[in-house]
Amino acid sequence: MASQKVSTGLAGLDKVLDSGLRKNHNALIRGPPGAGKTIFGLHFLSDGVDNGETSLYINLGEPGDYVKETVEHFDLNPDGIHFLDLSPSHEDFDEGENYSVFSSAEVEQPSFIDEIRSTVEDLEPDRVLLDPITEFRYLTTDERQFRKQILSFLDLLRDHGATVIFTSQASDSLSDDDLQFLTDTVINLETGIEGSNLYVSKFRGSSFKRGNHSYEITDDGVTVFPKLVPGKGNPDQSADWLDKLSSGIPEVDELLKGGIDPGTVTFVSGPTGAGKTTTALQFIKEAAGRGEQSVMYSFEESPRTIQKRSRSISLPIEAMLDQGTLSIEEIAPNEYTPNEFTSLLRTAVEDDEVEIVLIDGLQGFKQNLRGYTTDPEDVLLRIVRYLRGAGVSTIITNEVTNITGEFRVTEESVSNLADNIIYIRYVEREGELGKVIGVLKMRTGDFERSLREFEITEYGIRVGEPLENMQGILTGTPTLQKSGNVESSHDGE
Repeated sequence: MASQKVSTGLAGLDKVLDSGLRKNHNALIRGPPGAGKTIFGLHFLSDGVDNGETSLYINLGEPGDYVKETVEHFDLNPDGIHFLDLSPSHEDFDEGENYSVFSSAEVEQPSFIDEIRSTVEDLEPDRVLLDPITEFRYLTTDERQFRKQILSFLDLLRDHGATVIFTSQASDSLSDDDLQFLTDTVINLETGIEGSNLYVSKFRGSSFKRGNHSYEITDDGVTVFPKLVPGKGNPDQSADWLDKLSSGIPEVDELLKGGIDPGTVTFVSGPTGAGKTTTALQFIKEAAGRGEQSVMYSFEESPRTIQKRSRSISLPIEAMLDQGTLSIEEIAPNEYTPNEFTSLLRTAVEDDEVEIVLIDGLQGFKQNLRGYTTDPEDVLLRIVRYLRGAGVSTIITNEVTNITGEFRVTEESVSNLADNIIYIRYVEREGELGKVIGVLKMRTGDFERSLREFEITEYGIRVGEPLENMQGILTGTPTLQKSGNVESSHDGE
């Protein structure tokens, strides 16, 4: 039978721990100075108070007044948490001469332990935070006695039905390997230039989400952003009964044999200024007409710029924003870590029931997220698999740098992630620069293999009939050998 779980007070950490800590067990939170160990523990105690439980904070480190100020600053139930302050005070230093002939263990241990025991027996706490437990080392004469005291203390708390978190300041000079061995759960905090991460290295009797998860500490407290783990999803997203997602442009839909299948991943690729974003937004416009929800994550343009440009080509973005069928999220450089961004994404899909996601600017996506470079392919792969498994239609715009020259669909080998690839290409026609649109790949069905002339006007996108005598598209110098009539469609008509 699975053990009952207790919330840590942090929704993201509960997800990492598969619903929280095991009740009546213990957990070690370890990390360098300033990583936030105490604040993690205080969230745990505050959650207990919120649930009508008795929470006890045994303070062995920071001055008691400082800890209480921290509790009040983050509004973590300062009046509901019981404090046992055993931290060093100025009186201890004033009486320092009396310690000259005794070790700290010989002098302090009996009263120290008795006070903790007495408090636990009087309060019968449901949750206990011991911060930091490594102070016990200075109150024992050797390592064996230290381990014995820790085990005795944990047994005392277990006998009284308490769930316990204790902290350890991890460092190269003072190992806490013995503590990790003695405890049920080990949560590791790490800080760096690109952000703060946590990982669980041990969780006795329970499953948990492995890997590095992000967290941040703000004036509102701690927020944990679990690493995105794709689910199995529905393998039959391309079933015949699902309506295809139309672009609203008949000629583009002809290229796609009716449109793109829901729940698939579509790359819209091309050089700068070719019309990738505008083409992607056409699918969202059509979905909005059916009442479907979409979100656009813009990594290279502000929402204001997107709206202004859309107005100039009669694309009704503002109407969609007003109706709530579209939201635009600008992702500024270094604003989010990959885990923070995927948490936004997961909220949009699972809470807001978004059905279409547009990631506008693959290069910006890679450059703007803090820490993305540590494992770039893994980040995008997890996002794509998650959205595909959730049945969400995903559109990703990808800029290729070469306007002419060797034909490339993507700058890096990520095209294998796409179910569909639509590409826009510059061509030379009788000494003038034009554009063509085509489809390179559709994993779930057939598609038209011809190219069509592509133009963006004040009335929207216009696409012509299949072009004949187009040569050199894959050699880098695509040309039309002779003029042809272009039959256009008026966007929205």
